[in-house]
Amino acid sequence: MEVEVNTLHAFSDKALGGNPAGVVLQAAHLSESQMQEVARQVGFSETAFVMPSDQADFKVRFFTPSDEVDLCGHATIALFYLMKTQHLVDVGTYTLETLAGILKVVIEVNGEVYLSQTLPEFGEIVDRQQIADSLRISTEELHSELPVQIVSTGLPDIMIAVKDIDVLTKIDPDFQRITEISRAHHAIGYHVFTLESNVMDVLTECRNFAPLYDIPEESATGTSNGAMLCYLYLYNQLTAPLHHTYTIRQGYTMNCPSEIRARLTLDSFNKITQIQVGGSAIHIKNIIIHLP
Repeated sequence: MEVEVNTLHAFSDKALGGNPAGVVLQAAHLSESQMQEVARQVGFSETAFVMPSDQADFKVRFFTPSDEVDLCGHATIALFYLMKTQHLVDVGTYTLETLAGILKVVIEVNGEVYLSQTLPEFGEIVDRQQIADSLRISTEELHSELPVQIVSTGLPDIMIAVKDIDVLTKIDPDFQRITEISRAHHAIGYHVFTLESNVMDVLTECRNFAPLYDIPEESATGTSNGAMLCYLYLYNQLTAPLHHTYTIRQGYTMNCPSEIRARLTLDSFNKITQIQVGGSAIHIKNIIIHLP
């Protein structure tokens, strides 16, 4: 059997930037094991498989090379960008059935795609020393006031704020220890960031490590940055949380520059009612995967 996979880079409009994702547009005929094998052969951090849904406009399943995951932000951005360019969808709002629940996707006039994530769950505070050791930095190089904490807007990540860009850049991760700590805390991985940026109007600079899922470092992560925005709101680090779209930079240490947009909607009690993460994408090429 031959399976056609569209390959795109999400969170960038340049071929050398962003985060690569595979998209299989008509996957209803594929078994779970076949989808897993396609994702393994594609080799990207995630591949999205689209099929009909009786609960939403589309159903999507996401596979890493080794496992199925509940949700993937960058693959969703890639998927809807692709469907828009192929005139399968238009500007507007669509619903998406995922293992993380029914989510909303908005395609804007400028071509950017925004995924609504699940409302934040703020988990346990994690020991700073073991986190610093696994990143091969000192605890003094972590942000002095912000805790190391698990946060989820669909996938749980360990939020780790560091002092500045120099610390972020020099991190030399101990992937074995990160794998062990992620597994022990039932987290996907680490989302490491600094509030310091040399670029105007950028909220954070980030790095993301998920070796537990065979992703040593990822150049752009949708769900992690949604969780990070909620975390920063919780700890009063956002200057204009309402009706403001923040820009987040990631992937620059990997020579895969990515820009992620994220925004919150608040109710009259200043409680988060919606998290949206989005950006652009670029279609690279189609490849054929051969299955037995």
